[in-house]
Amino acid sequence: MSPELDHLLRHLEPASRGTLELRLRFGLACVQRIAHLLEDEDALACLAAYQAIVEQGAYEQVQAMASRIDAIANAHQGSKSLDGVGHAAVSATYALANAIAGRARQAAEYAAYASVYGQGGYGATSDPSSFEPEYGWQVLQLRHILAGCESTDERSEPSRSRSST
Repeated sequence: MSPELDHLLRHLEPASRGTLELRLRFGLACVQRIAHLLEDEDALACLAAYQAIVEQGAYEQVQAMASRIDAIANAHQGSKSLDGVGHAAVSATYALANAIAGRARQAAEYAAYASVYGQGGYGATSDPSSFEPEYGWQVLQLRHILAGCESTDERSEPSRSRSST
């Protein structure tokens, strides 16, 4: 993980109700970028439901999906390997599971692995620089999400998630 992304992710930690919206929005952005790598129909259905939950601001509903997507990720072919090397769909499914669980850092890491595996996988095990484009994109996305939060705070208008969580 890049130092800049690591620094930005600290704004979402520790995990709390106050950071839930930001963690879910960032996780969703990461997963949407690698959604084409998801193979399992149940995982795709979870992604669609997750996207709807985030769009509606119904963040409390995401908890009910967490155990379902964890089971899907753990049952995915190849998931018994240490890190799913060479199998982008496994990493993409784990990225989704972590995003739904509100684990933004882990979702970003799995999404980056999925992206690199999707390009052939060589770089995931032997070329750390192969992750730089994905981490750079994630930095831009997280900056945008955090800036949106700050602009809402500057207007002194509470966001929906803060008033409902």
